[in-house]
Amino acid sequence: MSESTTGLEQRVAAFLAEHDPAGEAPLEFLRARFDAGLAWVWYPEGLGGLGLPQHLQPVVDAAMERAGAPSNDPGRNGIGLGMAAPTILAFGTEEQKRRFLRPLWTGEETWCQLFSEPGAGSDLANVSTRAVRDGDDWVVNGQKVWTSGAQNARLAILVARTDPDLPKHAGLTYFLCDMTDPGVEIRPLRQITGEAEFNEVFLTDVRIPDSQRLGAEGEGWRVANATLNNERVSIGRSAARESGMIGVLARTWREHPERRTPELHERLLRLWVEAEVFRITGQRLRQKLAQGQPGPEGAAMKLTFARIAQQASGLELELLGEEGLRYEDAQGWTMVRPEKVDFTGRDAGYRYLRAKGNSIEGGTSEILRNVVAERVLGLPGEHRVDKDRPWKDVAK
Repeated sequence: MSESTTGLEQRVAAFLAEHDPAGEAPLEFLRARFDAGLAWVWYPEGLGGLGLPQHLQPVVDAAMERAGAPSNDPGRNGIGLGMAAPTILAFGTEEQKRRFLRPLWTGEETWCQLFSEPGAGSDLANVSTRAVRDGDDWVVNGQKVWTSGAQNARLAILVARTDPDLPKHAGLTYFLCDMTDPGVEIRPLRQITGEAEFNEVFLTDVRIPDSQRLGAEGEGWRVANATLNNERVSIGRSAARESGMIGVLARTWREHPERRTPELHERLLRLWVEAEVFRITGQRLRQKLAQGQPGPEGAAMKLTFARIAQQASGLELELLGEEGLRYEDAQGWTMVRPEKVDFTGRDAGYRYLRAKGNSIEGGTSEILRNVVAERVLGLPGEHRVDKDRPWKDVAK
């Protein structure tokens, strides 16, 4: 056991001796854990961390779990923890880091992502939402779409166009938007599962202080790319063996021996091996991330995650036959606004339908293949006629 691991275990033990998980209010416990540097150990001191290597985080998490410590419920604030936090850490001012990171980690403030638009989904740089400077504020007008969790979010990461005279990638700026401000309207979008995880968000004369601009004016594309790389790593993150959809499929296989056939068995084994390769590759990627910011390799992880999830949920449906067609959790197909997304829970019918979105959210598989081809494999990029033209002159 390394000296750093031993020291960290001692630090956690001392913290738990001072803060009893059973006797302290959950929120106060989480705040104290953040202040002690035991939230993200690889973050700097004073910002929830200790400046230690990221691979030591499981030491803290395992000790907290054994002690029955309260969780910050990461499934409820995945966008905040997986996307907003690392972007704020990388590009935020000291004031922004101290204002936003603590309530983000404790779950006091949940986040959503105002990136995609009706005309700027796969081509994110084509966003038309405008932000115009007005004194110490920016006035924002536009429409965003496919915004997961906006109905529960207090804050949002937002990309808007601040200079239409520049080419589309150059005229963007990145903001932190308060979703409770006047002019923010949220409308649900019902999806194939019958739920409404997603929303369209209308911004009408929303005033954002310049102090909530993240990065320099015109640097929005660079900041947004850091967010997207973190998003793809977060979505494509692998955990323990037989976790995720492949674990659900393996459990169903074991519970229904009467449904097994040689052909289904062979397909299951192929998927299981691919899922194991995906998991091990994820470990290697996390080791690389511990040395710096995520790169385009996260696109490959997210691509693989989507494919395995869709194939595994489809195979489970075949295995279950008619039983798999039941969708008992639809609650009469009344529209539900979930607090968090459950990719692997519920019944097989829900899993099959929900997995269809895995190849769209967080970047479509088609676009991610371009990212891998150009930025990982070094292949020639597609010809882009609008790359160097002012955005206002490009046909819409």
